[in-house]
Amino acid sequence: MPQILKPKGESNSVSDTTQNPLREEFEKLLEETLQFRYEQGDIVTGDIVRIERDGVLVDVGAKSEGFVPVKEVSNMPMEHIDDVVKVGDRYEFYILREENEYGQLTLSLKRVAQARGWVKLEDQKKNDETIRAKISAVVKGGVVVDVYGLRGFVPASQLRVKGTTPEELIGMEIPMKILETDTKRNKLILSQRLAVQEEKAAQREKILNTLEAGQIVSGEVVRIADFGAFIDLGGLDGLLPISEISWERVSHPSDVLKVGQIVTTKVLKVDQEKGHISLSLKQMQPDPWQEIEDKFQEGQVITGTVRKIQSFGAFVQIYPGVDALLPTVEMSEQPNVKPEEVVQVGQEVKALIKKFSPKEHKISLSLKGMDVSDLLGGGNG
Repeated sequence: MPQILKPKGESNSVSDTTQNPLREEFEKLLEETLQFRYEQGDIVTGDIVRIERDGVLVDVGAKSEGFVPVKEVSNMPMEHIDDVVKVGDRYEFYILREENEYGQLTLSLKRVAQARGWVKLEDQKKNDETIRAKISAVVKGGVVVDVYGLRGFVPASQLRVKGTTPEELIGMEIPMKILETDTKRNKLILSQRLAVQEEKAAQREKILNTLEAGQIVSGEVVRIADFGAFIDLGGLDGLLPISEISWERVSHPSDVLKVGQIVTTKVLKVDQEKGHISLSLKQMQPDPWQEIEDKFQEGQVITGTVRKIQSFGAFVQIYPGVDALLPTVEMSEQPNVKPEEVVQVGQEVKALIKKFSPKEHKISLSLKGMDVSDLLGGGNG
C-alpha cells in the first residue's frame, strides 16, 4: 500500500494513528478501494440503475459501474429489456471485459443464468427428475424449448402430441425428461415421451392401488377388439370382455360400443402383479336370470326367438337377456336330424321347458311332443 503522508506538524509514528480515528478510517477506506480489482470471468453483484435502448447500466459498488449489452441480458427472445429486468433489481453478473478507459465493466446477466441452469439441469439429469419446459418454436425435426434461460431441442420422435399439432403447443409448458446435456457445445436434448410414460406409470400404479372388485368406475372406450373393449380409467386400461357387455348375446362389441364413448362399469377383478383390470357393463343392469325365477317353471310351454344355431342345438331367447338351449336331440322324434332342418335364426317357436335352473344360468327346452304348427309361434303358455 502506498505511504500515507501526514499533514504538517503531525508525527509519522504508528502510535499517532491510534490517537486519530479519522486518519485510521481514511487508511481503511484507501486499502479497501485498492483491493477492488475486477477481472474477466469474475462474478459481481450489482444494482440496475438505468435501462437504455442498447443495454442496462449497473452499479457494482466501489464507485465502479458496469454495462450489460442488450444481447447479454437474456438468452430468451424479448421485446423490451424491462420485460426481463427492472431498475432497482439486484443480480449477479459475469464480467465479460475488464474496465475500459472510462472505468466501465462489460457485464453479462444471461451467462450467470446459463451457468446456473446447466448445473441444475445436470443435477436433475443425474437424479432422473422430470422438468417443465416451454415450447417456443417448431423447427425441422422437432421443437425448441426454453428452460432455465437455456434453449433445448425435443426431436419429433420424443414428442407426444395427442389430438393436437406441435404448432398448437407453442407457449405451453409441458413435462420433459433430460436425454443429453453438453455444456461445451451448448447442447440440450429433451424428451416429452419419456416424461409421459413415467407419468402414466405413476397413474397406473395409483389406480391399481385404489381399485378393488365391486367398485363402480367410469371410463372412455379407447379400443374395440373381437373379444371385447378396452376402457381408459384415467391412465390404465381395463378390459371389458364381450361376455360382460350385455346380458343379451352380443355378436361383436362394436354392435354396442363406440370408440370415445363413456361407460360406467363394475370392477370384476384386479390383478396387481400383471396390472390387469377386468370390467363388467352388464352387471350395471338388473340380472335377468334373477327376474325370471318366478316367471317360468319346468313343464311350462313358452314362446321364444331362435338367436343362434350350433351343431349341438339352438339358442332361443325366452326373456330379454336370457337364452335357453334347445338341444338337437330335443328338436324332433326323428333320429340324426340337423338343427337347421327344424329351426332358423330369427324364427319364433313354442317349446317346453324341460329343465329350469336359473341360479346356474341353465334352461333346457324341447320340441318333442309339440304340434308342428306350434313351431310358427304363439303366446306364452
